[in-house]
Amino acid sequence: MLHNPYKIVQMFEEEVAHYTGAPYAVSTDSCTNALFLACAYNDVSGQDVIIPRRTYLSPPQSIMQAGGNLVFEDVEWEGIYQFKPFPIWDAAKRFTSNMYIPGAYMCLSFHIKKHLKIGKGGMILTDDKEAVEWFKRGRYEGRSPVPYHEDNIEEEGWNMYMSPEQATRGLMLMQNHPEDVPDIPEDPPYRDLTEFGLFKDVEVR
Repeated sequence: MLHNPYKIVQMFEEEVAHYTGAPYAVSTDSCTNALFLACAYNDVSGQDVIIPRRTYLSPPQSIMQAGGNLVFEDVEWEGIYQFKPFPIWDAAKRFTSNMYIPGAYMCLSFHIKKHLKIGKGGMILTDDKEAVEWFKRGRYEGRSPVPYHEDNIEEEGWNMYMSPEQATRGLMLMQNHPEDVPDIPEDPPYRDLTEFGLFKDVEVR
C-alpha cells in the first residue's frame, strides 16, 4: 500500500503551529483563500467587515465573495490588520515565533515575496478545534480524511488545499527560519483601493 503523501502537509502544519505558538494550523493554497475560509466560517454574509483602504486587492475580494459587506477604514497599519469586528487577521506580512493571538483566525502567506518562500500557499492559525475540522473539509471539496470512494460528502467545499510538494519545500525552509523576524515593509506603499473601479462605491469610515 502506498503511503499517504498528504502526511507531509500535516507535518508542515504542525511545524508552523509550534513555531507560531498556535494550537492548530490548517494549510491552504493561498492566504487569499485562507481569508475566504475564515470569513465563511465566521459567517460574515450580510455583515459589515472593515479593513484598511490601503491593502492588497485580494483580501477585500475574499470578503465580498464570502457575502460580506465590505467597508474601508482610513488607517495606517504594519504587519497585520483585523477584519473588524471579526477575529480574523490578515497576517501575510508577518511570520515570526510566538506570533499567535489567542482567539484569532490568523491567515499567513507563503508567497514567493513573503517570509517563507514556498512559491504559493497559505495557513490559518487558530485555537478553535471545531473550526479546524471545518477548514479541513472546506479546503478539500467537503471531503473527510478517508479515501474518496469511501467518503460521504455532506457539505460543500472548495479546491483550496496545499499540495505535498509545497509542504515539503516549507518544511525544508523551516529548518533555517530564525526565531524573531521583522514584518515585511510594503515598498512602494499600497494604493488606495477606492481608486479601482471595483471598489469605488465602497463606504469609507
